Amino acid sequence: VTADGAAWSFGSGFYGELGHGDWQAQLLPKKIEAFTGRRVVAVSAGSDHSLAITANGSAWSWGGGYAGELGHGDTQRQLLPKKVEVFAGQRVVAVAAGARHSLARTADGAVWSWGEGRGGQLGHGDGQDQLLPKKIEAFAGQSVVAVSAKAVHSLAITVDGSVWSWGFGGQGRLGHGDGQDQLLPKKVEGFAGQHVVAVSAGRHASHHITSDGAVLAR
Repeated sequence: VTADGAAWSFGSGFYGELGHGDWQAQLLPKKIEAFTGRRVVAVSAGSDHSLAITANGSAWSWGGGYAGELGHGDTQRQLLPKKVEVFAGQRVVAVAAGARHSLARTADGAVWSWGEGRGGQLGHGDGQDQLLPKKIEAFAGQSVVAVSAKAVHSLAITVDGSVWSWGFGGQGRLGHGDGQDQLLPKKVEGFAGQHVVAVSAGRHASHHITSDGAVLAR
């Protein structure tokens, strides 16, 4: 995203994830013309799909939709950015694209998830796919300030600086001292006494920054 609110993309376009209306690769950055007249304020790239937020709080998605990760109620590919209509009347302030799932945080501190759920990465207590964004009820009464998604797990920070993780737990990426999957968000107790201000989910690991500037990994 450039300072004028334009979104640019480049790289593989096999799934339509570049948003230029075709499947062509782009070896140089190319402006996404579908956003002409709109101001993009945030973007996130997954394995085969992309997400964006425009200045009015709308969420947009494009690319591969094979598990419903675009949030349009189907499994169709989208070659151009398309507004996620479920959020009409809501203001989306953050998005995170995983491999084939997506997260969004709305201005009221709620977290929504959709797409592939086989590892529990959607946080709804099951392994079902979701074709439309669904609010994660486990965060009811909490205010989430940040989210991150990767292949098959997800992370969040609540306003008190606590870290929560859920999804596939192999290699200990969830930080609960084991390799168990978590179908619902679970607080990472190893951060007790710390105030975490940023999280980033990697393919096999997770990283965090605390308020004192320390970087922690698991």
